[in-house]
Amino acid sequence: MKRLIIFLFAICAIQFGFSQAETGNILIKNGTVITITGGVLENTDVLIENGKIKQIGENLKAASGTKEVDAEGMHVMPGIIDAHSHIAIDAVNEATAPVTAEVWVGDAVNPFDVGIYRALAGGVTISHAMHGSANAIGGQCQTLKHRWGVTDPMGLHMEDAPRTIKFALGENPMRVHGEGAKIQPSTRMGVEQVFRNAFSEAKNYMEAKAKYAKMKASDPTALPPKYDRRMETMADILKGDIIVHCHSYRADEIYMLMQVLGDFGVKKICFQHVNEGFKVAPELAEFGAMASVFADWWAYKFEVYYSTAYNAAILMENGVVTSINSDSGELIRHLYHEAAKTQRYGGLSDNDALKLITINPAIQLGIDKRVGSIEEGKEGDIAIFKGHPLSVYAIPQMTIVDGIVRFDIKEDAPDVRLEIDPEKAMPSYMHQSSHHHDNDRCMQDVFEFFEHSHEH
Repeated sequence: MKRLIIFLFAICAIQFGFSQAETGNILIKNGTVITITGGVLENTDVLIENGKIKQIGENLKAASGTKEVDAEGMHVMPGIIDAHSHIAIDAVNEATAPVTAEVWVGDAVNPFDVGIYRALAGGVTISHAMHGSANAIGGQCQTLKHRWGVTDPMGLHMEDAPRTIKFALGENPMRVHGEGAKIQPSTRMGVEQVFRNAFSEAKNYMEAKAKYAKMKASDPTALPPKYDRRMETMADILKGDIIVHCHSYRADEIYMLMQVLGDFGVKKICFQHVNEGFKVAPELAEFGAMASVFADWWAYKFEVYYSTAYNAAILMENGVVTSINSDSGELIRHLYHEAAKTQRYGGLSDNDALKLITINPAIQLGIDKRVGSIEEGKEGDIAIFKGHPLSVYAIPQMTIVDGIVRFDIKEDAPDVRLEIDPEKAMPSYMHQSSHHHDNDRCMQDVFEFFEHSHEH
């Protein structure tokens, strides 16, 4: 019987794509270890076994056959985490309705996206693949481990990472739906009402399910409410099972959403971009809201004009859990430079600046017990730098995910693409049109649709 169960489980694994992440053993020797949570340790070794940090100390020994890396003169830090990215997904926006909570970007991850490798070349081991900002309530996102070389899409999913979802304030949902489709929301107050309506519908849905659960015990003819995946997702937000990540710029709207969430008892919120977060930093801290910001992007459209490069430092000083993100397949390689800008604009310490790209985004994604710092028992995600990572001269040398080297500046081939046939034409579904309308990818897949709607 036991053999039969094991056989059936194996068949299910093949059928449904369940996969155990590959892990490795590696001993990093004699580095300057920036732990983030436990200070900086000179001439220190880090031993990773089966993908987990087993030991941190001096003169460590490893089992025979364990790969050793000499990090003498190098800086060893936790793998960088990007809390706002769109790499490894081809479709970013399901822009067909103001609420599309039923969709999930994790259904369509592209393991062949060379952007994963480019991120690794910047020391980034984890990214938060996000739905875009075309909807007031968009789709669910997916936390990814950068296991470059894995071709099973599910192999990039960070196992058991908390669920997250994308919300959006301001111009993007207003333009797509109000201006583009002539439906709510066309104003900022309309965006608020989309949230309130969706949460109210979800409460009604939950009450109907609870009523049915009570009735069916005494009435076998009782009918359950119609299953609605959109409402199931909204209900999970109300229950605290999903972390909201919300595209935002203006302080008034940020404050508005906190009021809405407070009215419905939703506490888990990380505002994204948050350009005017410095205006409401005490209020964000009091609510327990987090902020994932640009270091110095602004003025690319009118609602982003009132910004400051001191934003991250002000938020940190007010006790807001803050990270710096990329929202870009290019900037993701330079997040350590972006973090360094907070020393020019705000005078943050080395450790506080590095928290912005390590433990803080881990907290925002609900994975800080597993990654974000170099501690025994945490997952073996490590970035090794020549030069201090906050120096303009820093050069990433090696990036390790789950104890496996996924980027090595000295050993990697000049062309690391996983799917190469120079004689073969690119299939049409892989073609990406020029996104010349925006500086980031939050509105990818939208403007072509938006322009098309004006042709008819």
